[in-house]
Amino acid sequence: MSRWIKWFAALAAAFSLAACGGDGGGSPGTIAQVAQQQGFTALVAAASKAGLVDTLNTPNANLTVFAPTDQAFATLATQLGFSSPTAMVNALPAAALKDILLYHVLSGVKDAQALAAGGATQQTLYNFGGNPATLSLNTANGVVITDAALTQATVTQPNVGASNGVIHVINKVLIPPGVLNVVQMAQVNPLFSSLVNAVVATNLQGALSGPGPFTVFAPTNAAFAAAPTGLTNAQLQTVLLYHVLDKQVLSSQIPFGTPINTLANQTITINSGNPPTITDTTSTPASIIATDVRASNGVIHVINKVLIPSL
Repeated sequence: MSRWIKWFAALAAAFSLAACGGDGGGSPGTIAQVAQQQGFTALVAAASKAGLVDTLNTPNANLTVFAPTDQAFATLATQLGFSSPTAMVNALPAAALKDILLYHVLSGVKDAQALAAGGATQQTLYNFGGNPATLSLNTANGVVITDAALTQATVTQPNVGASNGVIHVINKVLIPPGVLNVVQMAQVNPLFSSLVNAVVATNLQGALSGPGPFTVFAPTNAAFAAAPTGLTNAQLQTVLLYHVLDKQVLSSQIPFGTPINTLANQTITINSGNPPTITDTTSTPASIIATDVRASNGVIHVINKVLIPSL
């Protein structure tokens, strides 16, 4: 508790200043007004296109908003191949922007202390699969948020007051489940930069961005670093297709012990265990180290080894 008390004391001045920055009469503006006043240009533009400004202006909204900075939007734009946040906001459908932004909103006014008391998993206003999508919060030292892409955002400025809620500034755009496709979900996570480069080099990004559904076993950068080198482009394409199923298989649906055909027209076998492992053509299995990263066109399971087919 002493760490939290010191943290709150250190931020008290910043909180008071933010709370006085609203309508000039000593009270803050609405969430939308405060966001605009404090220079969240990309967030405001996305909210406008998504049709959420009225929601964020509602006097009795009582919302908690994790607000990404313009730099956070710029980083996401670069990862997804856009020239700027403006280009990204213009290109993404309004419905996708709405889903992304609602994933940044909690019901109720939760300052940093309330976030800590709220538990490690907290519900957002974005619904996926008929249920509120959740964020994972670690409040051991400030607030660190893990999203559906397995990436983390840090609250860099908590407790920015608004008349109808509270804003916590974060340094990354949170990625919800079921909005971006499997290629984009890999693009937004630096852990998969080697995989993304290989997909682009073999011109598979278009196919894997299609309707699917797909199941992708995604090797980490460390897995690629340990993989064989010197493959031709055709061989690399076969390797990548060996990691993809032509259907969505969630972790609860894995047929353990049964050969499963891949898009390389070769089979893999997934073995039960803690963690589960995948048998390829080599004597070294791959471990599944994270599961059920949900995309709009399938699911990603993270593995610690590149699967090797017959080449």
